[in-house]
Amino acid sequence: MKRTAILAYGIFSYTAGVGGLLWIILAMGGLAPVGFSPLQTGSIATAILVNLGLVALFGLQHTVMARASFKRWLTRYLPPSAERSTYLLMSGIVTVIALYYWQPLPGEVWAVESLAAQIALWTAYALGWSYLLIATFATNHFELMGLRQVYLYFIDKPHTNLPFTRNYMYRYSRHPMMLGILIGMWAVPTMTTSHFVMAILLTVYIAVGLFFEERDLTKRFGDTYRRYKKEIATFVPGMY
Repeated sequence: MKRTAILAYGIFSYTAGVGGLLWIILAMGGLAPVGFSPLQTGSIATAILVNLGLVALFGLQHTVMARASFKRWLTRYLPPSAERSTYLLMSGIVTVIALYYWQPLPGEVWAVESLAAQIALWTAYALGWSYLLIATFATNHFELMGLRQVYLYFIDKPHTNLPFTRNYMYRYSRHPMMLGILIGMWAVPTMTTSHFVMAILLTVYIAVGLFFEERDLTKRFGDTYRRYKKEIATFVPGMY
């Protein structure tokens, strides 16, 4: 019964996490609404502060729960097989909170009128988010999303950590998932002020999050990852 419950929990958490990500993807393209609880003050400064707090909440959850020390603490109360699923579940919940309470801001930063430019930007938008998805499979999508852990627990097999590999785009970029997100966030034909603020804040979060991620990867893989950092760019070969 317990194994079945953990498996069901993992599947539910996966759905919640992916659902939150899908909402972000659609919202970034203006294809899904956000901000269902706007403040009545009419103050732009207050709206920006609320949005800053929402992204801070999003960033804290993603950053803190990804740290090894937090994982050790969490697995004192939950089965280790459910740790990653809990991260996914909380990610989905926090994403929904952030998007639901996002405060709309008036105006546009840019609105591309050229049809050719619109097509180019929509293509880049689609490629960016597709690149993110493909990059999850280049590592191990099911491990990343917690499904491998709960499945192994369900069939009563021990979980083993996956070795460090340089598959596909990881031969040229250390963080292709983040690269895909950045492209998807910024490559849009119409950039509203609300979208612009969200993109800026999430870009800052990515920069901060990568600092902690790189530190953890170095601790985990040691010299192997140090060599990888020297040889492979963060995002784009020859640039950064």
